[in-house]
Amino acid sequence: MEPLDPVDLACRLIACRSVTPADDGALAVIAAALEGQGFAVHRFAAGGPPDGPVDNLFATRGQGGPHFAFAGHSDVVPPGDGWASDPFVPAIRGDLLYGRGAVDMKGAVAAFIAAASRVPDHAGTLSLIITGDEEGPATHGTVALIDWMRDRGIRPDFCLVGEPTSDRRLGDTIKIGRRGSVNIWIEVPGTQGHVAYPHLADNPLAPLVRILHALDDWTLDEGNAWFQPSNLELTDIEVGNGATNVIPGTARARLNIRFNDLQRGEELIARVTEVVLAYAPNARVTAKISGEAFLTEPGPFSAMVGAAVEQVCGLVPALSTTGGTSDARFLSRLCPVVEFGLVNATMHKLDEAVALADLAALSDIYTAVIRRVLGPA
Repeated sequence: MEPLDPVDLACRLIACRSVTPADDGALAVIAAALEGQGFAVHRFAAGGPPDGPVDNLFATRGQGGPHFAFAGHSDVVPPGDGWASDPFVPAIRGDLLYGRGAVDMKGAVAAFIAAASRVPDHAGTLSLIITGDEEGPATHGTVALIDWMRDRGIRPDFCLVGEPTSDRRLGDTIKIGRRGSVNIWIEVPGTQGHVAYPHLADNPLAPLVRILHALDDWTLDEGNAWFQPSNLELTDIEVGNGATNVIPGTARARLNIRFNDLQRGEELIARVTEVVLAYAPNARVTAKISGEAFLTEPGPFSAMVGAAVEQVCGLVPALSTTGGTSDARFLSRLCPVVEFGLVNATMHKLDEAVALADLAALSDIYTAVIRRVLGPA
């Protein structure tokens, strides 16, 4: 069987309008490419409205250990207006392939599937964990896949996530951890009234301002060897008062904390709640933890990925924990997780594009990783 072309496969994936949670045939393209290589492919839908249903895929080839998994997603963010061409019609102009998902992360998924086609015989087990719900709420995607795997006694020894981790050039950065994230909503009740009669009202804005000032003064930590300091950012203030002569009845604010592995989400929620209630005892605090911080200590797996990068690109990648969250936050519960993929300069932007040479090189790197982790049959 001829090895698959990562560019052709990436084009076929880009042509699917798989904006979360829609699939539009993306997983069918992936399934067909994997079944042709001898993978056993399992597909299932999880969840329901409003966040689903979400289409998921697990594919496996081989048996026994070690078990090496690649994790990725077939969904993309909405394209927005202003593209030079249809974002779901793959276009090659010059040295670049344009289309929504070219970088994040249909290109990487295509590169890994093509890499797997070059290593048809290997020891152990090779699997792919692919979801259609990474860019959205991430409620019924990788979490559901992990549950599905657990119910069947499936647990990888190593997992590579194909997120676009490279910064300035392919291969310069590998992610070995991510910060956690928590969103917190604060609602301070008051009593609506006329501004000329403040004694008959209770303005909630004054205590909310004091709360936000106190939180803005926080220094959560100084960071550590692998993580930058945790940071709290105010992301919204809402009153909804269209009148100039009315004291509002309620004032709301929202904040986000990106935190390192010195912190835990529930502890941060408790600390914020304590500050809020000190200034507004009747306030309501709600929160959602998107994920806890995690770190895969440098070791054999990250060394194998780094060696593969150096073999193909001729540079030693930096190990980093910067950036936003990814599904690695869930997968890290299973096994050591490393993230490595394309240059992230155009992800989520208009005219998202990947260099054709980078797509080919990434497939070469993934091929080298498979051979290093699994070895010959």
